Amino acid sequence: MIVQSQPAATDTAGVLSAWRTAGARIDAADEARLCDALAVVAGAVEDRMRIALDAAGILAALRLDAEALVAALLLGADVDLGDRDAVTERWGPGVAALMDGARRMRETQALLPEAANARRAPDHAHQLEQLRKMLLAMAQDARVVLLRLAEHLGWMRWIVRAGSDAERESAAHETFELLAPLANRLGVWQVKWELEDLAFRCRDPETYRQIARDLDEKRADRETFIAEVTTRLRDELATAGLKGEVTGRPKHIYSIWKKMQRKDLGLADVFDVRAVRVLVDDVKDCYAALGIVHNLWTPFPREFDDYIAKPKANSYRSLHTAVIGPGDKVLEVQIRTHEMHQANELGIAAHWRYKEGGRRDLGFEERIAWLRQVLDWRLGDADSGELAESFRTELFQDTVYVLTPQGRVIDMPRGATPVDFAYHVHSDLGHRCRGAKVNGAIVPLNQPLATGQRVEIIAAKEGGPSRDWLNSALGYLRSQRARAKVRQWFNSQNLEQATAQGRTVLDKEAQRLGVALPPLEALAGVLGHGKVDDMLAAVGRGDVGTRALQTALRGAPAPDPVRRDPLRDADAPPATGRTGGVLVVGVDRLLTQLSRCCKPAPPDPIIGFVTRGRGVSIHRASCPNVRQLTVDRQVEVQWGADRPDARFTVDIELQGGTEDTLLRDAADILSREKVAVRAARTVTHGLRQRLRITVDVAGGEQLARVMTVLRDVPGVGEVRRC
Repeated sequence: MIVQSQPAATDTAGVLSAWRTAGARIDAADEARLCDALAVVAGAVEDRMRIALDAAGILAALRLDAEALVAALLLGADVDLGDRDAVTERWGPGVAALMDGARRMRETQALLPEAANARRAPDHAHQLEQLRKMLLAMAQDARVVLLRLAEHLGWMRWIVRAGSDAERESAAHETFELLAPLANRLGVWQVKWELEDLAFRCRDPETYRQIARDLDEKRADRETFIAEVTTRLRDELATAGLKGEVTGRPKHIYSIWKKMQRKDLGLADVFDVRAVRVLVDDVKDCYAALGIVHNLWTPFPREFDDYIAKPKANSYRSLHTAVIGPGDKVLEVQIRTHEMHQANELGIAAHWRYKEGGRRDLGFEERIAWLRQVLDWRLGDADSGELAESFRTELFQDTVYVLTPQGRVIDMPRGATPVDFAYHVHSDLGHRCRGAKVNGAIVPLNQPLATGQRVEIIAAKEGGPSRDWLNSALGYLRSQRARAKVRQWFNSQNLEQATAQGRTVLDKEAQRLGVALPPLEALAGVLGHGKVDDMLAAVGRGDVGTRALQTALRGAPAPDPVRRDPLRDADAPPATGRTGGVLVVGVDRLLTQLSRCCKPAPPDPIIGFVTRGRGVSIHRASCPNVRQLTVDRQVEVQWGADRPDARFTVDIELQGGTEDTLLRDAADILSREKVAVRAARTVTHGLRQRLRITVDVAGGEQLARVMTVLRDVPGVGEVRRC
């Protein structure tokens, strides 16, 4: 039960006694800090003193500890306490941290648009939801959320008595849009009900008073009625041998008004103004308890719903009935098992989502359910330090909520950087991003963002992204969405180069397979592309796998001997005696081919071997197979002049730890270096991993650069040619 009034601040013993009675955990060691805080409150103005005492009393009823009560007193008193160090020295670091957290939540709430402007925004509902999530994510301790709710409730109690019309409207707007939904989601029902009733009273005092008069009884009288009913029903269940838990509450005025509006009812037709809930062990006990209720009191016709036999669409399960209770007053009774109650309150049928509606976020709902469980534990016997540590390590660890300069809330994966933020806002802003300010200060573009920060992007008038952004080791990009947009930009910029590379790859692959290159229009169709240029660009970028390309080359229609390839020069000279720039010393126009066993590439020392019918096979001088070749068939060869379109296939082996991202990181680097990957194979030996990659390089300079950057891949211990 929420404490509605407190002794005077100067009656320290009376205040502490009232809080202990309400359920607060106050030991002898905490009394000194509380007495010191109460002395500060006694020196505040009367209104602030009352707000501070109310807030602390609310937390006492929620069974919080002395640190939370001290923080509530000091926040409510609103007096100069010095800086954080002064608060820490006087009341402890826990109190200082709680106060900082509550102030951050209060400052963030200022982002809520005024009631007159809120509904004009097209994404108003989405931004409200983002702001609620941000408020929860900012709290580094579960008690901060409860502290902010209690502080606001104390403020609302004062507003209804002495606030101006403008203050009442502003407080009601903040309550309905932010604070009451948070209390609802966390299951702090008593706080939620009182907040809504006070906000309703501020916004529409005439309707509030009319419903209160029509109820023809005070709230305290309704609570007394509920207490009598629960006692009677508990005794009857025990007499019948049923083990059941009976709880009840009077429906608050705002909830009554909402139901009247939603169903177009008069107050006389609202049957759940007074309601009790019965929890039993199994389904058969539900129906047995229903029989006891109907035997005690006369049921209303057509006011029985069996959501156990026929659950609601959100899987909600319970028995609902309305009866004429003591004094001829209408009473609603809900009956369910403990398992159903757990699912209804914490699972997919959770009350807060059912009532609020909107799009579902299963991950967020799971975190809310977990936080409810943490608060249940906290309101029991858990140590506050255990709770704070659990909250920090478990809740909202995968998302950060940051602000645009205009105050819009954007959710991003934890570890996201200003570059991720820029791409989230707009692709063009991401491409032109050159710097960033966080809370007004310039920061590195790879600095991770934190919840609550305001981010401003410094952008060039034109330009594109940096290739360094795709290097995962540099940490510029965290989200796959932003990474994909950067790759897409580079792909579009390098279309011509990719097309030329694709043609080279096709020629080499056809030669490797020993097949004639089919008509490119037919090959494009086999590979699923409508245009030849699109197909060539996809092959050049490596979007078409080696196996798929080989299958297409073998299965495509043979070329028409009369028809010329439109992409091949009709007057091109016949093939010269070189392959990839290899010259046979003393012989011109002799067919050569690079051996597959050792895959030579400039500037490797090489040697030639005359084969039967296949020209000269080129080997690396260090190739083990060279020792087995007939000496009289070996010829001297050397690398010729570099050709821009020359490509050499080589095998590279990486050895490292058990990093799951080894292949992905290596592929990212090779893509940045414009190196096509033809094959990759991973072998794990115990705790060591070996990755062999077959790639095409333009020559020794590119090969050396590739091997150098591959050595920088996290987890890689050795890089070598195979």
